[in-house]
Amino acid sequence: MASLTSSIVARSRKETHLLIRLGLPICGAQLAQAGMGATDVIMTGRLSATDLAAVSVGSSLWMPLMLFMTGTLMGLTPIVAQLLGGAQTQRIRPNVHQALWVAVALGSVAALLLWFTVMPIFHLMGVPQAVAELSTSYLAAVAFGMPGVALFQALRAFSDGMNHTRPSLWISLIGLGVNIPSNFVLIYGGPGLVGLFGDWLPASLQSLPALGALGCGIATALSMWVMSLAMLIYTQRSRAYAPVELWHSPTTPKWGMIAELLYVGVPIGVAIFVEVTLFTLIALFIAGLGEITVAAHQVALNFTSILFMLPLSLGMALTVRVGNTLGSGQVQDARFVAWNGMAVCLLVALLNNVILWLASEPVIALYTHNNEVQRLALSLIGLAMIYQVSDSLQVNMAGALRGYKDTRIIMLITLVSYWLVGLGGGHWLGTVGFPALFGPLGVHGYWIGLVAGLTLAALLLGVRLHRISKAVSDGRLAIPRS
Repeated sequence: MASLTSSIVARSRKETHLLIRLGLPICGAQLAQAGMGATDVIMTGRLSATDLAAVSVGSSLWMPLMLFMTGTLMGLTPIVAQLLGGAQTQRIRPNVHQALWVAVALGSVAALLLWFTVMPIFHLMGVPQAVAELSTSYLAAVAFGMPGVALFQALRAFSDGMNHTRPSLWISLIGLGVNIPSNFVLIYGGPGLVGLFGDWLPASLQSLPALGALGCGIATALSMWVMSLAMLIYTQRSRAYAPVELWHSPTTPKWGMIAELLYVGVPIGVAIFVEVTLFTLIALFIAGLGEITVAAHQVALNFTSILFMLPLSLGMALTVRVGNTLGSGQVQDARFVAWNGMAVCLLVALLNNVILWLASEPVIALYTHNNEVQRLALSLIGLAMIYQVSDSLQVNMAGALRGYKDTRIIMLITLVSYWLVGLGGGHWLGTVGFPALFGPLGVHGYWIGLVAGLTLAALLLGVRLHRISKAVSDGRLAIPRS
């Protein structure tokens, strides 16, 4: 018994080390990309409220599109991971090429949508004319970068599937390094440069126009293409990808491979889109509850979202580990890998709760000096501590299921849990309540809806993971092959 326990502990320690080694660079890359969004908000906010509003409204349109593309292209990761685990590296190259074709198509469609559909959307949303015009120009610039970011995400999915997650970290940092100075030059123009460096600057630089929100869009598109080209060059020159011979010769579109990628990837993209729109719609619903409520909601959500990056990244790493293990034919080990990942993410969630318990007050004080906002944000973080565990578990269970290429059920569970229970239930509690017991709970009702939706998602995904992993482990269900 003692030897069995020690064997399990040693096995768990080894698997945990592999998972964290994969997950930490992914977490860094996610934070770097989040840093680009924060940079855009901070820099345009210093120029004018109108430019800030234009970028904020525009981001609410292009970010869901980008995340849908990212999710769809993430379908490549378990395909590559299983082929790598099965020592079928010669089959990886054509699959990656199909993902690149899909990336070009998705990026082009996203660009066209941003060019030709935004103004009618702004009219429906009742966006003020000045903000709508600035946001339209901002999105027109961002649209040029959509094919670039799609290509980057396809190559990142390939690299992650090959167990190389660090390149996406370094290249995301390069993107952030391009984004910050480009934003400064293009948003503030010559006057901003003079304010920073003085009158000794050449006259040509001093005369640069301040483009505001448009400049922010150009900087964003430039960062997207720099990241794409950097990832292309790296995958071409790095010895880590040499067995795949990725750029040896192009592969024309193969509709069977494209269909498999979309079969696995589109449900991931829809699930991510549903999650993003959940938080977007909640922000819109509480907008009428007053500026104190809106500010407190944003502060609490921003703080908890930063902490959530690590569980999210472990879920993405778990897709790779489960895919690798299944591809090598170790179906029983794959089940151990999946559930060991649940134990790791549970510990991370508990650590996040400790951080929230100890650091909430000083961190919230950094966001705002308003006492009302601070008190309300603290009460919301109390609710966030309840859903930290369920949120971490559900994202890692989804990651493990993606390793099994079982993605459609994730989409269905997400739709029910997030929109029906999380959004619908939260809206009911926030605006109506149960008159016989209590009235509308306001913003707390929406957050209670989040707790309920995420908890339901964790329970349903846990049942699904148990059934799929056991059926594959027992040989009752075949491993989906690429």
